[in-house]
Amino acid sequence: MNRFVIAEPQNCIGCRTCEVACAMAHKPADIPMLTPENFRPRLKVIKGARVSTAVLCRHCDDAPCANACPAGAIVVRDNSVQVLQERCVGCKTCMVACPYGAIEVVTVPADMPSGSVLKTRNLKAQAIKCDLCIDRAGGPACVEACPTKGLHLVDAAVLEATLKARREQAALVDIPNLPL
Repeated sequence: MNRFVIAEPQNCIGCRTCEVACAMAHKPADIPMLTPENFRPRLKVIKGARVSTAVLCRHCDDAPCANACPAGAIVVRDNSVQVLQERCVGCKTCMVACPYGAIEVVTVPADMPSGSVLKTRNLKAQAIKCDLCIDRAGGPACVEACPTKGLHLVDAAVLEATLKARREQAALVDIPNLPL
C-alpha cells in the first residue's frame, strides 16, 4: 500500500498554511522568496460555504495518472507515486486521468543546452503533484505545518489501526430490538 496524506475537513479552518509550507518545501534553492509567479503548492485548499479542506494526491496503488502517462514519467517509488520531471512532456494526460484533481501542469523555465537553436521559448510544461516531500527529512511539510492537525500521513500501519478501531466500535454499538 502506498502512503498518502489525508485531510480532515472538520479540523480545517481554511488558513492555507499547508499550501505555503508546501510551496516553501518545493521552492528552488536559487529563488530567494515566493512570489505569485513561483507560488506552486502541490495541494490546494478548497473552501466552501460550510467546509474547507485540502485536496492532494492519494498516491493510488493502481494510479490512473501513471497508467495514462505516455512518457512513463509517473512511477511508484518509496511507497508513493512520483513524477520524474526529466521524462515529463507536459501533455496533461495525467491531469485528466486523476480522479481527485490533484495534478496540475505548470510552466517553468527550461534548462536549454548551450548553443540551442530554440532561444525564443525557454519554458517547459511539467506536471506537479504531492510527492510526500520525499526528499525532506521531516516528511510532508503540510502535515507538520497544519495548525489544527487536520492533515495526517497514512501508511499501512495507520490504516490497519484505524480499521481495527472502527470494527471494534461497530461491534459495540447497541442496536435496539435485536434478538439475542
